[in-house]
Amino acid sequence: MSIQTSNMNRISFLPLSSIRRPIVPVLDEDKITRMIETLSRTDPEAIDDGLPPIDVLRVRKNGKDWYFGFGGCHRFQAYERTGKQTVKCKVVPVTESMLHMYVGGSLDEMFKERPADVPPHSVTAI
Repeated sequence: MSIQTSNMNRISFLPLSSIRRPIVPVLDEDKITRMIETLSRTDPEAIDDGLPPIDVLRVRKNGKDWYFGFGGCHRFQAYERTGKQTVKCKVVPVTESMLHMYVGGSLDEMFKERPADVPPHSVTAI
């Protein structure tokens, strides 16, 4: 959780495959291992899986929601390695110009369709 989302209570569950992660992470394998252990100790169907939600930016463009993750790289890896299909997120709506501050000149690349794209949807819980 970040300072931007510390007061947000709405949690969404997004398909892992619908979140784009444009920055290559630098990973601490021990941290990922501990997160995987935490996930393995919780009920796979439980809303609270033991990890904090990942902050995800949402841009609405041409009638489609696009999701971007810039933090939470260790949590993403833990979810991927345990085969989770959806991840717990705090979704922050932003504009394209706000996203431009994160990615600069590669902004147009962020909105290109990929074969792995899944139509984004979310199930909201408290």
